[in-house]
Amino acid sequence: MSSPTVHSNISSSHAFSQVDIDLGDRSYPIQIGGHLLEGLNGNPALPKATSAFIVTNETVAPLYADKLKQSIASHYKNVHTVVLPDGEEYKTWQTLQKIFDALLENGADRKAVLFALGGGVIGDMTGFAAASYMRGVPFVQVPTTLLSQVDSSVGGKTAINHPLGKNMIGAFYQPQLVVCDLDTLDTLPARELAAGIGEIIKYGPIYDMEFFSWLEENMDALLQRDRAALAHAVKRSCEIKAWVVSQDERESGLRAILNFGHTFGHAIEAGMGYGAWLHGEGVAAGMVMAAELSKRLGLVDEAFVLRLRRLIERAGLPVRGPRIDADDNAGRYLKLMRIDKKSEAGEIRFVLIDGPGKAIMRPAPDALVREVIDANCD
Repeated sequence: MSSPTVHSNISSSHAFSQVDIDLGDRSYPIQIGGHLLEGLNGNPALPKATSAFIVTNETVAPLYADKLKQSIASHYKNVHTVVLPDGEEYKTWQTLQKIFDALLENGADRKAVLFALGGGVIGDMTGFAAASYMRGVPFVQVPTTLLSQVDSSVGGKTAINHPLGKNMIGAFYQPQLVVCDLDTLDTLPARELAAGIGEIIKYGPIYDMEFFSWLEENMDALLQRDRAALAHAVKRSCEIKAWVVSQDERESGLRAILNFGHTFGHAIEAGMGYGAWLHGEGVAAGMVMAAELSKRLGLVDEAFVLRLRRLIERAGLPVRGPRIDADDNAGRYLKLMRIDKKSEAGEIRFVLIDGPGKAIMRPAPDALVREVIDANCD
């Protein structure tokens, strides 16, 4: 597999590295570095528009909304801020309508641009709003959590949740720019940081075991928010995702490998009620289950499963799933997993590890899946 284009910009006081998503006329840069929020003034990658709408939440707004507004003020005639409630449980139609309300009340037209300032929930909802409003207006991702910097802000998957399934209503719609300001990670709660590391870990088993080894060597530095370690982890994660998305933008095949651990993880999130488990926590426990299923199918050995479990534990993440049904826990998991977007005609297709560093998609017998769930849930 070839690597995406990577640039470095060290000519200004706001130095950053850049990874490009290659999608023809919808290509865009991912900029990674410190002090980027205040350095957007003069950034040639900013979309041209008349008005800008910063969509954020009640937690992030007091920290970074004014900084972003001041940074882009010279680019746009009007800059508005839309503040939404914070949490996965608010990733709904009702909250999405608040974005549309603000756009319509302020007379936004096709010369408007949306800025998603926040984590994955804000990014997904803002992107979906941008895809839908007047059948499409430009948007910029400004992810402020580690999880959104390494995963959800990149690749153009936008959605809201339904009570019966996560991210089931949405659109593929690419941003025009992704700005990963590493300074925003300084205010991230430790639990959110660990959740982001869960998404970083997945890139090793599915694609790059050298990166996995690097994570084993540098996990303590990541947890201590060492800037150099975070910069490398974000950049390498974005490089891998950029390559996969450039090959399969709409998840018709290869891109599905990015969902390693997510089939089990989404069932956990839905079964527990959105917000009870963070997305990265569900994915972490889900990766252990997916690795265990891979082992029982003869694709990897016990040593690989133990290695993955140890790294996830070191990140402070759960390695066992919760019980989401007192009477038939595995049955409830299976029911929720059949609603997953990767299911076909009711058949659950799992992302499995076909040897370290290589992922495949395939179904598995329900009886075997039940065994894995029963053995890996508390």
